[in-house]
Amino acid sequence: MSKGLMFSLLVAVLNLVSIAQAAWEPPAKVSREECVKFSQAMQSLPEMKVRQKEDIFRIHVVGMDWDLGVMVYEPEDASKIPRGADGKKVGFFLLHGGSGDFRSMEKLALLLAGRYGYKVISMTYPGRLYLEDPSRRWPGDTINPDRTVRTPIWKKGERITPDQVEVTLDTTKRHRYGTRTVARAKPGTIFYYRMAGWPMAFEEGMKDACQRHLPAGEYSIYANGHSTGGPLIHTMLQRVSNIVGMADVEGSPFGFIYSRVNEWSGSLGKIGGVKMEAAKTDKDFSTWPDPFYELSIRSWRDIARYSGPEALGKEGAKGLMRLPMLMEEVFEEWESEKHEPQFKAEYIITRNGVKQLREAAQVTAKRLNMNASDTEALIKRFVSYTRELTGPGVKPVPPILYNIAKDSRDHSPEAYREVILPMLSGMSPPPRVCVVEYGAGVHGYTKAEKDLPMGIAPAVTKVWFDAIMSGFFTK
Repeated sequence: MSKGLMFSLLVAVLNLVSIAQAAWEPPAKVSREECVKFSQAMQSLPEMKVRQKEDIFRIHVVGMDWDLGVMVYEPEDASKIPRGADGKKVGFFLLHGGSGDFRSMEKLALLLAGRYGYKVISMTYPGRLYLEDPSRRWPGDTINPDRTVRTPIWKKGERITPDQVEVTLDTTKRHRYGTRTVARAKPGTIFYYRMAGWPMAFEEGMKDACQRHLPAGEYSIYANGHSTGGPLIHTMLQRVSNIVGMADVEGSPFGFIYSRVNEWSGSLGKIGGVKMEAAKTDKDFSTWPDPFYELSIRSWRDIARYSGPEALGKEGAKGLMRLPMLMEEVFEEWESEKHEPQFKAEYIITRNGVKQLREAAQVTAKRLNMNASDTEALIKRFVSYTRELTGPGVKPVPPILYNIAKDSRDHSPEAYREVILPMLSGMSPPPRVCVVEYGAGVHGYTKAEKDLPMGIAPAVTKVWFDAIMSGFFTK
């Protein structure tokens, strides 16, 4: 079967279960039954052959070299990449959540490229790609028996040695995270300066990746960031000219908005009718996020903090009756995921760390011997990563299509209605924003459940398809 015929068949089959109308608007809700229908329709289609290619490139930012990587997915016959309502080729830019790398997004990337024919680039955060092995699998565990920890690799051949790191335990957020292991960069070390400079390297790397693989004039880019990748994608919506919108699923909003969501939810999220207030033992929000020089080292606890609420949403209180089994599932999942980076530094952006970003910029400016004017410009640039850009000639925030799973602790419908949407509507001009609620799924939206072997991902991508082809993002 030709790829052109295959794509025509895809359109025809998906339209049989379409939720679109003549003048298409996103549905407010997609039921579990509809999710199953979309999943079955997707499975009935032949897959296109997909070409995968890794692109490792080096950029020079804030006086340092940074090695960055993207994985590129596209149909073997690139001439078959479809065009959206604006006549441009459809390209997707994917960004994983805080603990992973491009592999975290591979199921979605292959679905988009293999079933729809889109060109997809999936980027890894600076420092998260294991450059020492072609498999990109991080060896061992995040915390070693001698209490040394896994650290980023921002440049091939450069390693952060234990003498640059002070490892501490943080018990101030135990209700959400348990006891956190934190790697604190010592002042004056390479680790310290990398932790100060990575936000700008990330910005430049994302812009470079889009220009390299999804150039303006040829592609319209639909951006997606999972979990804490969401705020980082929001920062790029106005910084890349041909990003026409955000095709979201389970991604957090701008950092300044997400910090308000956490204040609203008590930092513990919400599942169904259960919402817990922040515990007295947890820090208040004036001391969160962490300093720019602290790296959070993840463990099985970061699996548990989602598994518990998700079990509550799916099973109710009965989930606690099988606690030993639930604990075993947590440990098993950690074993399968500890080869991913599993460390995190982006709280300074995702949690509106204006003070921390200012300090990171000041450290960077001092290292580069910047004058007062250039220092202030760098500070302004760093601080801008937490919210929308404003001013004359600035590209407005493009349309955002949020998609949220039924059993997601951090993405409840109430959080959108009461916090996120009102804050977005206060922008000038306010972007076009819609929220679609699904009657199934969890935060890890490709996770299998009964009758949904890829979770809600097929249903979500169908909504994206309708939005792209109807002109939701571009008209």
